[in-house]
Amino acid sequence: MFLFHTTKSKRASVTLSEHQLREIFMQFDEDHDNVLSEEEVKKAFTYLGSRIPDFRTLRGFNHADVNGNGKIEFGDELDKLVKYAFKLGYTVM
Repeated sequence: MFLFHTTKSKRASVTLSEHQLREIFMQFDEDHDNVLSEEEVKKAFTYLGSRIPDFRTLRGFNHADVNGNGKIEFGDELDKLVKYAFKLGYTVM
């Protein structure tokens, strides 16, 4: 007779802080121009585990692209994007 012992791993998730989200978005500035393109923001939302990164990118730009140039500039615009993402409650395990 075989006995199988299984244990369920309990994992706690921790919500990412605004600082952590800012660092993640900044990491996706692939050309290091202190500006995030739509593609860079989409990659960041994908990295964060968004199931709908295209939609999150669109909504993020609606919240943050104040001057309408199709870019998220570091500074106030990035702050607005981070606040939007923070409200979504991205977590790490």
